[in-house]
Amino acid sequence: MHGLIRLADTAELLATELISNAVRHTKGPAALRVRWAAGVLRIGAWDADPRPPEPPVPLEQITDLEEGRGLALIRACADLWGWQPLAREGNRGKVVWCELAAA
Repeated sequence: MHGLIRLADTAELLATELISNAVRHTKGPAALRVRWAAGVLRIGAWDADPRPPEPPVPLEQITDLEEGRGLALIRACADLWGWQPLAREGNRGKVVWCELAAA
């Protein structure tokens, strides 16, 4: 409908990695949000844990790891990514997000 078919595979991979990390590495609920605005697809995963995500490992190191590939894939495939705490002092969790530009 929005002409974003070329982003579908990458968006699916990124959404899966984000929500998998939220479910696997935190306790409590998690949710996924996808938003399209101004030529940018933003995918975010919310979880109740206020701690920042672990920094991504360099891509050349992920072949031997059974864990820790998620954020490295996000960093490699997304145009931009980051995280932000929700509410003062992070007492409502955080959102880890990434963006894909349509152009």
